[in-house]
Amino acid sequence: MGKKIKKEVEPPPKDVFDPLIIESKKAATVVLMLNSPEEEILAKACEAIYKFALKGEENKTTLLELGAVEPLTKLLTHEDKIVRRNATMIFGILASNNDVKKLLRELDVMNSVIAQLAPEEEVVIHEFASLCLANMSAEYTSKVQIFEHGGLEPLIRLLSSPDPDVKKNSMECIYNLVQDFQCRAKLQELNAIPPILDLLKSEYPVIQLLALKTLGVITNDKESRIMLRDNQGLDHLIKILETKELNDLHIEALAVIANCLEDMDTVVQIQQTGGLKKLLSFAENSTIPDIQKNAAKAITKAAYDPENRKLFHEQEVEKCLVALLGSENDGTKIAASQAISAMCENSGSKDFFNNQGIPQLIQLLKSDNEEVWEAAALALAHLTTCNPANANAAAEADGIDPLINVLSSKRDGAIANAATVLTNMAMQEPLRLNIQNHDIMHAIISPLRSANTVVQSKAALAVTATACDVEARTELRNSGGLEPLVELLRSKNDEVRKHASWAVMVCAGDELTANELCRLGALDILEEVNVSGTRKNKFSEAAYNKLLNNNLSLKYSQTGYLSSSNIINDGFYDYGRINPGTKLLPLKELCLQEPSDLRAVLLINSKSYVSPPSSMEDKSDVGYGRSISSSSSLRRSSKEKNKKNSYHFSAGFGSPIEDKSEPASGRNTVLSKSATKEKGWSSLPTSR
Repeated sequence: MGKKIKKEVEPPPKDVFDPLIIESKKAATVVLMLNSPEEEILAKACEAIYKFALKGEENKTTLLELGAVEPLTKLLTHEDKIVRRNATMIFGILASNNDVKKLLRELDVMNSVIAQLAPEEEVVIHEFASLCLANMSAEYTSKVQIFEHGGLEPLIRLLSSPDPDVKKNSMECIYNLVQDFQCRAKLQELNAIPPILDLLKSEYPVIQLLALKTLGVITNDKESRIMLRDNQGLDHLIKILETKELNDLHIEALAVIANCLEDMDTVVQIQQTGGLKKLLSFAENSTIPDIQKNAAKAITKAAYDPENRKLFHEQEVEKCLVALLGSENDGTKIAASQAISAMCENSGSKDFFNNQGIPQLIQLLKSDNEEVWEAAALALAHLTTCNPANANAAAEADGIDPLINVLSSKRDGAIANAATVLTNMAMQEPLRLNIQNHDIMHAIISPLRSANTVVQSKAALAVTATACDVEARTELRNSGGLEPLVELLRSKNDEVRKHASWAVMVCAGDELTANELCRLGALDILEEVNVSGTRKNKFSEAAYNKLLNNNLSLKYSQTGYLSSSNIINDGFYDYGRINPGTKLLPLKELCLQEPSDLRAVLLINSKSYVSPPSSMEDKSDVGYGRSISSSSSLRRSSKEKNKKNSYHFSAGFGSPIEDKSEPASGRNTVLSKSATKEKGWSSLPTSR
């Protein structure tokens, strides 16, 4: 054998850099490595940054401050799959930080992230790219960017991914996107309902919950409801309700059903398949308050359609609602009361609640929760409208006291609803007397002073219904209720002004109240209102005339005539015609004015007075012009003219007794002393 010759090792080329293994414990150093041209270094740097970011929010902020985000965005489109994957994983984690989200929007990287959802990319890239989009989509601007860059379509496709994390992230992002109407419309075009319904069968509750929440949003649109119905979505939802193990999904499932029940065809379908009975039974027997509440809300939504109400009535939905009124949960009570309000449009339902429902609603008015008051009073308002039997039932259930108590509520809706119920009840005289005995006139003053126009309107209407007799009007007047009522005549709200005018018309039924209304300026306000073509109404005109008919002196001075129904009593005086806008001075003020030699104000007074001394008579006869000399002549004249219970005067002069020397200017009046001894027409000498 020959001798072995040792092989010499060749030295490395002089132009090649020797491999260098770097171990860094500084994040800043690793961030600098993101600018390296070497794929292996980039991959390892990204892996290290990913692990660092996972440790908490402070580390994410540190990476942001070190400037890691911008070089990382460039790696999203790197040719090397490992580099691209690691960069995507980092953004999936970093995008939960609000400051990072803001910077990513400014760098406009959405298109690069959406590109990672392509079918050819591996599952881990899908997972973290969809996680990044889910985090970003929580803000409106990012939603717009995702939508505009076509992100919705690949996200819907990923709902069928074999990876549950991809499904969860994609569903969460879609849920955030569909809060916007444009995205919901696009979702319908992309036929997203079937893959979302498939997720209801997922073994992961979080995925099922996100799918239900998304369906709850998109079924607000009719087209989506039709798509869900056509894809047997209701069957899926009913099955969830029937499965006790899925009770954590029942609330959201009911929310979707509530939306679907707004369509008549859906109600018919669910009724034909027995689903409606199951739904009502489920609601009545559930022990979870939110489930009962959502079931009642579902009924409320559906009951706005007349055909749906008919179907519900046939299914005896009223029994379910009455049962829900007895819940210990206030939210359920409110929802059940609202459902009863909606069902009241059906006459059969209205009759059912006469014995069952009204007593329970009256009890709710005694609750500590004023929101419960509002809902219960609303139901009672609907039940008693145009239904005397239900109004009687409310009274028999001792409802008057709690209803009047609700008038002092802090909730405007509760006050308005209670006032409506009391108005409906007061349409029957026995109930009206009962209401009056419960101090309604004092209780209604606060609502009349409310700043809410609905409350003002309903309160004025309540006055109209309850102030139908002298005693009630006297109580209202003595309680100070006329002043706020008169103020409502100035309202810019047509409904308030109309109802206030109506109430004034009713209150003007007796002379004392009418005079007080005039003193408070009601007549002047109504005159101003009636001049306006847009503000006047038939009630304002009627109220004005009613006030005038209780103040015949003013009516005659303004119009120059009295009607056949106007009966002149003691105290009527003829001042003469006055111009529009001119105030008629009261008799007391006229008596205090200085005498003049001009036309007298004519006064009717049939009462006997003790004659003053003859010397005073002489002075007054000489100084103050003429007066009717005997009471017998007045009585003869009155008998002749009272055949029609009225006096008709000349419109031109405004008096049957004329002073030929009367000038055209204003006048000044004082009571003639000689006139005090006469019965009948007396003259108050006047200067103009």
